[in-house]
Amino acid sequence: MSVLRDDQAPARSVVAASWRRSLTLYGLDPAQSRPPVTVTESELRHAREEMEPLLRAGQGPLDRLFQAVGAAGCCVLLTHRNGVPVDRRGVAADDKEFHRLGLWPGAVWSEACEGTNGIGTSLAEGRALTIHHDQHFRSRYAGLSCSVAPVYDPSGRLAGALDVSSCRADLTEGLVGLIAAAVADAARSIEALAFRDAYSHARILLAPAMETRGAALLAVDAHDLVIGATRQARLAFGITDDRIAAQLPAADILSGPSPEDLAEAERGVVLRALARAAGNVSAAARALGISRATLHRKLNRLGLADHG
Repeated sequence: MSVLRDDQAPARSVVAASWRRSLTLYGLDPAQSRPPVTVTESELRHAREEMEPLLRAGQGPLDRLFQAVGAAGCCVLLTHRNGVPVDRRGVAADDKEFHRLGLWPGAVWSEACEGTNGIGTSLAEGRALTIHHDQHFRSRYAGLSCSVAPVYDPSGRLAGALDVSSCRADLTEGLVGLIAAAVADAARSIEALAFRDAYSHARILLAPAMETRGAALLAVDAHDLVIGATRQARLAFGITDDRIAAQLPAADILSGPSPEDLAEAERGVVLRALARAAGNVSAAARALGISRATLHRKLNRLGLADHG
C-alpha cells in the first residue's frame, strides 16, 4: 500500500503497476485466502483444443525444461492466453502442495482473478518476467517464485504462457535468473516448432534479426513471397498480416527492395535448372520445357555459356 501511494511507482515498476491494477481495476483483496478458481472440464477441453498446435509442438521442450528444473522443486506449466494451465510437468512428491496452490491444469491464473502473479502478469504485460515471493499480490502466494514467458502462435498472436514455479524458500537470485533464461528459451523453441509445423509446405528462412530474442522465421512460397512470419520477424521487420496479404517479396525483407530485373530472374531460373541437372544441358532443357538449342541461346544471351 505504501508503494501504491507513490503515483510514480507504476511507471517505474512492472510489479507496482500490476499491484495497482489488482487493487483498483480488479478490486482484489491481498489478504483473501480461498481455494483456487477453476474452470469446468468443458472449458478446459476447449482451451486445450485452441492450444493444440502449440501443445503438440511443446511436448519436447516441456520435457527438456522439466528435466532441467524439476530437481530444484519446480513444476512446469503451459497455459492458455486466459491464464488457465493446459499441460503440466511435476515431481509426484510435490504434487499435493502444487495442487493446493492451484498450479494445476484448470486453475485460473489471470491477473484479474489472482492479482499479480507470474502467469497473469506476463500475459497482461506481454513480456517475460519473474514474480518472486512477496511480489505476488495475494499473501497466499508469497512463498512462490514464478518465472514466465509469453508464447505466441504461428501468426504472431499471444496464445499463452510458459511458467516454471517453485515453492522453495531457498532459491537464490542466480538460480532464479537461470530458470528465467531457460523458460524464455523453451518458449521460443515451442514457437519455432509450431511455426515450422504450420508452414510445413513452405520454405523456412531464418532472418538476421539480432535485436530480437528468439528466431525471426519467415515462411516463403515457391515464388519467394512471404506467407508467414513469427512474432520476432514481425517486430524486427514491421511485417503485418496486411503486408503478407499484399504479397511481400522475401528479398525485400532479407536485403531490402531492389529494382526488378527480368534478365536476372531468368538467369536464376536457368542456373537452378542446370544445378539440379548436375550441369547436363539436355536434362536442364527438359526440366524447363524447352529445346536444347533454345537453352543454348539463352545461355549465350545471359552470359552463361561457360555453364553449358
